[in-house]
This record gives sequence, C-alpha cells and structure tokens, in this order.
Amino acid sequence: MLEPPGERRMSLEEWAAMPEDEPGELVDGQLVEEEVADPLHEAVVSWVSYRLMSWSEARNGVVLGSEAKFAVGPAGGRKPDLSAFFTMDRKLPRRGPIRVPPDLMVEVVSPTPRDGRRDRVEKLREYAAFGVRWYWIVDPRLRTLEILNLGDDGHYTTLASASEGVVAVPGCEGLALDLNALWGRVGELVEEEPD
Repeated sequence: MLEPPGERRMSLEEWAAMPEDEPGELVDGQLVEEEVADPLHEAVVSWVSYRLMSWSEARNGVVLGSEAKFAVGPAGGRKPDLSAFFTMDRKLPRRGPIRVPPDLMVEVVSPTPRDGRRDRVEKLREYAAFGVRWYWIVDPRLRTLEILNLGDDGHYTTLASASEGVVAVPGCEGLALDLNALWGRVGELVEEEPD
C-alpha cells in the first residue's frame, strides 16, 4: 500500500483527481500500488492496443489506455491496461472516474505472484460486479490469452483460451488475434528471461 494502514480513506473523486503521474488504484478506499510494468508488459499492451484500436474505430468505438480511471465500486477504482467501448452512444466524462462499464477490459499479467493474483482474482471479481461484459487476460510469461464473458449469473465464463495460432475473438466479429505473431514480435523486442 502507498499509505500505511489506518490512514485516511480516499473517495473516488479524490482518487480520480490525482495527477496522472501519481500511481495507484483505489481498493476499499485505500490507495494501493499498481502493477509494475516492464518492457515485456508494455510490448504486449501496445500490440493488443493497435489491433483492438484498428477494429473498434471502424465501428465507432474507442480504446482507452492505462490511465483511464473506472469507478468499479463505491470505494474501488481501477485502471486496466486497456479498455474499450465497442460503440460510442454516450460521451465519456471530461473529469472524474468513468462510471459506465466498458464492453471490454484487458489486463496484461505482470511478473509477480501478487500482480497475477490481482488480475486473476481481485479484478475478475470487481470487473464482473461492475458489469464489464468481456475480460481478456494476457499472460506474456505463459504466452496465453484468456477471453472471458460475463454471464447472466454475474460470473465470468472462459470462452477462449489459447497460446498459439489465430484466435477469432468471441464478441468481436471480424477481429482475429494472431498469437504466433504476438509472441514472435515480443521475442524480437525483449530479451529472454534467464533460466
């Protein structure tokens, strides 16, 4: 945590008003550290972002980056690696947290177990409660993509899980992700981890 336990709780509005260079997400009214992004993480985010932007812009959608602040609960605020509204039938707020769930949130798993737990357990639960219809989890170290869909029961179901090949993305007609191309590109850009 950035603040010692027992410190003053922060409101969503205070959190959203923090400068962009101030890190942290809001969990139960407390400011907590964000995931630590490394070059591998950022290379994957950029690759996915480019493909998602190309697909969504043709449909009058929008993709937001990692500084978009979402009010995922009464005392919770998250900044996903990517988020997308598939169509823009409403405007985003100029200031403050975004209170309308996007169609999609994407998290690229960072290397620590704590970050993996945050993406696979905590954010999974929070994004479902917020009403995010699609949740993608990309794990660069395992070289996997999981595509989850929010069911009528309020829980996510895995619709696709892959580590290679071309994935026709459920819920995104006409969008296909070539995982071999992704991992190949990442391999060209980022040094291998030592054993």
